[in-house]
Amino acid sequence: MSRPILEVIALDAVDAAAAEAGGADRLELVTDMAADGLTPPRETVAAVRAAVGIPLRVMLRAADGFAAGDARTFDALCAEAAALRAEGAEEFVLGFLAEDGGPDLAALDQLADVIDGCRWTFHRAIDHAADRDGLRKRLDGRPGLDTYLTAGSAAGVDDGLSVLLAEAARAASGEPGYDPQIMAGGGLALGHVPRLRAAGVTAFHIGGAARPNGWSAPVAPAAVETWRTALDG
Repeated sequence: MSRPILEVIALDAVDAAAAEAGGADRLELVTDMAADGLTPPRETVAAVRAAVGIPLRVMLRAADGFAAGDARTFDALCAEAAALRAEGAEEFVLGFLAEDGGPDLAALDQLADVIDGCRWTFHRAIDHAADRDGLRKRLDGRPGLDTYLTAGSAAGVDDGLSVLLAEAARAASGEPGYDPQIMAGGGLALGHVPRLRAAGVTAFHIGGAARPNGWSAPVAPAAVETWRTALDG
């Protein structure tokens, strides 16, 4: 079995360097965790790219919640995505729901066009969707979509573990819509890892778990290393 991916949330270059030192494979770069992660400034993206050698995925999200926003807000987000892409960002995180709880296909397709085939993660908006299987089926084959970040439930992995295990089985069977990698995250604890690994989940995402002193303190390399050891074991 190949080494599982460990993705760590970073807010700046200090976090990024600490996560890499602890054994992270990839970063999710955001700002404003009070809003659950928004698009970071371009200068932060540049600083992180200069500080580390591991891949980073940049959040494309203008406001708290999972709506694309009004035309002005979304146009500004598309412009920022284009600027980030022009400056060398190569991987992204995004996800929008329509009022009916389904995927906002118009917004997703427009932003996917802007990032021009780059690889991207559909984030935990899936955990708030009216029909998560239907969302996967409707997004099947979208260019660049290679990962779903999900806890299996809006309440977190404790509540959604059975969903994650079932979806891992559907992915293993080759069911349409389940080709993108499942990245478990959202209240993820070390105790969840053995069952998820046994089910074939190969990607894991941590935020607060990498910060034993809370979000006001930087990522702790030792905390990341604990996760690295657990996943590799």
